[in-house]
Amino acid sequence: MGKNSIEVIINKKVYQLTGTESEEYLQKLARYIDRKMRELSKTAGYDKMSLEYQNLFLSLNLADEYFKCREELEHMDTEASERERQLYETKHELIDAKIQCETLQKMISEYKEQIIRLQKEVLKLEQRITDE
Repeated sequence: MGKNSIEVIINKKVYQLTGTESEEYLQKLARYIDRKMRELSKTAGYDKMSLEYQNLFLSLNLADEYFKCREELEHMDTEASERERQLYETKHELIDAKIQCETLQKMISEYKEQIIRLQKEVLKLEQRITDE
């Protein structure tokens, strides 16, 4: 993949960005940083900070967002793993229930056959009694 180079505006200044990512992606990054800087500039005392502290403030805020997102992702991964485990257990319970159902249906069929056999026997016995 070749390098892309574009001009972006961050904090009312034009910068040349170069990277292997798409121009759209580089533009998206620049817009995000610009928006974040505008958001932070509304913080009390921001305009009195040196450029170094403003950059440190931005870095700390970005790191905070990063770690919160990472924590949320880990939480979501944990939840997804738990749901997968529950799904696995539920599938096995369903399989067990199907096996039990098939076993019960087989028993019902056997009992019906046994009932028919016994009814026939009863009829034969009744016939013998009436014949005697």
